Amino acid sequence: MAVPKKKTGKCAQGHRRSNWKATIPTVVQCPNCEEMTKPHTVCSSCGFYDGKKVSEKI
Repeated sequence: MAVPKKKTGKCAQGHRRSNWKATIPTVVQCPNCEEMTKPHTVCSSCGFYDGKKVSEKI
């Protein structure tokens, strides 16, 4: 089993994690109900996708 020779320092650890950031999710407006949803997914409020009814809202 591989075992590290020396402990990784805080500086090297910070350099490695410098690009580890959260990103804001992309949202678009549903053309049917004007609700903000994620792109390329069924609208959770009206159940439409690509102009067609694909899901029943309970």
